Amino acid sequence: MLNKSLRILNFDDSILKQENLLSRYEKDILDFKDLSSQARCWVNIKTRGIIEKRIYGSAKNSITFLGSGDFHHISEILISQFPEPMCVIVFDFHPDWAILPPRFGCGAWVSQILKKKNISKIILVGVSSQDISSFDIQTGNLDSLKSDRVEIYPYAHHPSLTFLKKIPQNISLGIKNGVFFNKVYWQELKDKNLREFFSSLLKRLPIRNAYISIDKDCLRKDFALTNWEEGRLTLEELLLMLKLIKENLNIIGLDIVGDYSRICLEGAIKKIASHLDHPKAFSAKDQPESYITSVNEDTNLKILQLLNS
Repeated sequence: MLNKSLRILNFDDSILKQENLLSRYEKDILDFKDLSSQARCWVNIKTRGIIEKRIYGSAKNSITFLGSGDFHHISEILISQFPEPMCVIVFDFHPDWAILPPRFGCGAWVSQILKKKNISKIILVGVSSQDISSFDIQTGNLDSLKSDRVEIYPYAHHPSLTFLKKIPQNISLGIKNGVFFNKVYWQELKDKNLREFFSSLLKRLPIRNAYISIDKDCLRKDFALTNWEEGRLTLEELLLMLKLIKENLNIIGLDIVGDYSRICLEGAIKKIASHLDHPKAFSAKDQPESYITSVNEDTNLKILQLLNS
């Protein structure tokens, strides 16, 4: 059962700037600032182990804030704390299911939790980035679509092509396999009655226990300002889906990323990779820091209000 207190893994101070949020809720703040550079974008085995040891003993059923979406891969460590069978529902503009290294990175953490036998199913909601576009999708974990283990529901995305990679049959996709090229037709949320569609989806899940991971980059920039692209969902749509999850499933854990912090890295490899990976037109670009904090805090408070009601 979800704990109403907050757990803040403070890698970048983005949540500590949100004074209104901090004043309203009981919180357990764990300091990870010393690992900020080592943990941003990806972690190696050693750093992952240090983080895992430090969070041991803290309330795993809490609502956990991780800061920037650059730390979304820490969700893999949090989910690893749960041995019971469960589904994972991820709200994100990106699928985070890459099969390329680094394996403990923010672009590959979904592929890592797929290795865990207690994860019955993963639902990816709001994914609309270039990562599922033609050819970019080649580096995704396409095998995970077998037996509907992973389902993907973009808010909006044109059909995608793969080359010499057949797409497994999957309940969330329309597929046309050819000799060289294979076409994926996405079920776009923008075309659906969201309440009816999402209620039906939740009711057919094989396990009632659910872990939820929210990256606010799935939202339009009126509701979230991040160092990634602008998403397509409205806050009202996200809150509706969270309300339906709360009514239909047992939420055992939940994390939130997508707050903003300036990228600060050590080491040439990470600096180069980060520069190539992050979009130039990120949603928080050229916005005053006080406004960025205000927008993100307001969304965080509305999510917390729903979860704690």
